[in-house]
This record gives sequence, structure tokens and C-alpha cells, in this order.
Amino acid sequence: MQNKEDFLGTEPIGKLLFRLSIPTVVAQLINMLYNIIDRIYIGHIPGEGSLALTGVGVCMPIIMIVSAFAALVSSGGAPRASIFMGKKDQTSAEKILGNCFALQIIISCILTAILLRFNESLLLAFGASSNTISYATAYMQIYAFGTLFVQLTLGMNAFITAQGFTTISMVSVLIGAVCNIILDPVFIFGFHMGVQGAALATVLSQAISCVWVIRFLCGKKTQLHIRINHLRLKAATILPCIFLGLAAFIMQASESVIAVCFNSSLLRYGGDIAVGTMTILTSVMQFAMLPLQGIAQGAQPISSYNYGAKNADRVKKTFHLLLRTCLTYSLLLWVAVQLVPQVFISIFTSDADLIAFATPALRIYFGGLGLFGIQIACQMTFTSLGKAVNSIVVAIVRKFILLLPLIYLMPHVVSDPTTGVYMAEPIADVIAVTFTCILFAVQFKKALAEIR
Repeated sequence: MQNKEDFLGTEPIGKLLFRLSIPTVVAQLINMLYNIIDRIYIGHIPGEGSLALTGVGVCMPIIMIVSAFAALVSSGGAPRASIFMGKKDQTSAEKILGNCFALQIIISCILTAILLRFNESLLLAFGASSNTISYATAYMQIYAFGTLFVQLTLGMNAFITAQGFTTISMVSVLIGAVCNIILDPVFIFGFHMGVQGAALATVLSQAISCVWVIRFLCGKKTQLHIRINHLRLKAATILPCIFLGLAAFIMQASESVIAVCFNSSLLRYGGDIAVGTMTILTSVMQFAMLPLQGIAQGAQPISSYNYGAKNADRVKKTFHLLLRTCLTYSLLLWVAVQLVPQVFISIFTSDADLIAFATPALRIYFGGLGLFGIQIACQMTFTSLGKAVNSIVVAIVRKFILLLPLIYLMPHVVSDPTTGVYMAEPIADVIAVTFTCILFAVQFKKALAEIR
């Protein structure tokens, strides 16, 4: 195998991004199936599919929070590890890996205890109704026991990607996804376990992926190893990782907050069918977000390594190629959603009333999707270069300054309050992309000047 200088430092950017992005995009597409396969099966349970789908949809904000804590540690730790590898400081990179591994175990234990203790109260606060709470609690009671597996799989897999082993990270996701796809129908329909079967299938699948990831990071092929002497938390090592990961944490945790706000507003104005539609919309959104994140993750090792190696030209070329690729994908998906929304909706439900209600909502909700490739490319590049403050600012502006107020403002601006709730997303997206472009143009130029 080529050393890192030959691999990330000298190989043509286009070829390198393609080679690293294909496995990460495939991994994200597989991860998308992993995340939505439960909803696809649950939505087709005879007689109760719509209510069960809505109930599991209410669990999504909690699941997002669990994933956000994984991102808090790994999204800051992995780029910093790559930067230190670019500086030829292998010891510091491995200290980051060890500290992040230990912190994720601690966080997992705390989250598991909270979820088991406050399960029903959280779900009611997050938008469950008397019709859907039984489905939501049944799913979450089992899912809570898999928190450790989710944390370590998502968090440690980022360190595999950060080393350039994107094929291995893809296989890590593939293993769990295949297991989930096989186990879901067995437990849901074969053993008649319903939503509990879906949760059990997810937990078992994540456990298998977790074992695979940890085994690799303790094996001979990895360049960064989990070592016992690096597991003791040290502020100088872990705090910069947490600070850098705050942007990703805010992005994902805010998705949970936003989902709660959407659900509560939609339950008020449109009832259970509007909340069920939101479950479908957020599921379809993964068709946009996860592949875009996969492309950006493929670019992350290149940007981080070359920034650490003070190679400004390669950092600049990587961003430009990343921007073109992400923007092309988001525009193509936007066109598909606007032309054939029923194709996406029918994946999750066969209920005619729900399909009819969700079709116009999907077109509205995805109105600003075409520009979102710009947002992802700029924000991920901020993170790759270790620019924590800029990443955090971009995340806060889009979610808290723009989207959150619009969810409550728009129902009073348009004649149909439910439509107004859905309109909040595209309006926030367009304004956020404009702000991000201006900030990035200024800060990226400064970042490159620092290493020239």
C-alpha cells in the first residue's frame, strides 16, 4: 500500500476524490436503507401501518440525538486525526482516537440510562399522541439498549474513513444494513413482533457492525490503533475535538429539536396524518442528505491531510471539485422530487389518503433542495480545516435563527397553516445558503493564506 504522502498528498484530486467518495456514498446509501428500512416495513403492516409509522416517526428525534452525540466526538476527532497524520504526528493522532473511543463509551452509558428512565415522557413531549404513543414506546424501549452499538459504530467508523480506508468503512455499514434488511421482516412479520421486531433487528444489526469496526481498529491493517494507554481522557486531547465537533452536533441535534417543533405544530394544525407525512418527508430527505454527506466525507481526508501538510493548492482544488459534485447531485434530486413525488412517497406507505396528503407537501418542503449542495460543501470544508467557529455559526444560523422561528411564523402568514409549516424549510434553506456563501468566501481565503 502507498504511504500517506503518495496517497493523499500527491495523487490527482479528481481521481482521489472519486476513489474515496464512491465507497462513502455507497456507505451512506446503505446507511439510508439502514435508517429507513424499519419505516418501509412498518408502514406496510396490515391494518395499522399508518399509525405505527407515525409512532416510530416520533422516535426519530431521539434517535437523531443519539447520532448527534456520536458526531460530537467523531466529527471533531476524525479531521483532527487526519491533520496530525498530515503533520507526521502519528502519536497525537492515536491519542485522539483513544480518547474519542473512551468518551463515546461514557456518553453511551449515560444516554442509555436516560432513555430507559424517561422513555414515555420524552416521546409525548416530542409529538406522540394517544393514538401513537404505544407504538413509539414499544420501539424505543428496545432501541435504547443498542445505544452503545450505535455510538461506537458511527463514531469509530469516522476514524476508518479519516485514514482513507473508505472501502472498509463502507463494508462496516454494509454488514449492519444487510443484517437489518434480513432480520426486519423475520421479526416484524415472521414472529409478529411489529415495531418491537423492527427495533430488535436494528439493535442486533448495529451490534454486528460495532464488532467489525472495533476489530479493524485493533487489527494490523489500520494505521491508527485503539491502544489502552490512550483511553484515559485528557483535556488537551479531547476538548479541541469536542469543540470542532460541535458544528456537526448542533446540525444533528437541532434536527431533533426541529423535528419536535414540526411534529407539535403539525399535530396542532393537521393531526396525525400531517405528522405521518412529516415522517415520510424526513425519510425522503435522507435521499438528499446522506449521499451529499458521503461525498463530503470522501473529501474530508484529502482536505484535512493537505491542510496539515500546508498544501494550499490541493485544498482549494478539493473544495472546488466537492462543490461542483454536491451541487449537481442536489439539483438532480430536486428535479426528481418536483416531477415524480409519488415515487418517493409510495416507498413508505400504500395508504391512498396519506399519499394524497404528502404529495404537495413534499414538493413544498423540498423547494430549496437544489441549492443545498452548496451548504454541505462549505460546512464540511470548514470542519475539515478545523475551523470550528465557522462551522458552528453556519449550523446555528440555519437551524435556530432561521428555521425554528419560521415553523411558528409561517402558519400565520399563509391561508393554510399546515402548508405554512412545510414552507418553513425551503425559505430557511435559501437564506442559509446565501449567508454561508458570503461567510465561506471570506474565511476560506483566510484559511488558505495561513498555510501558503
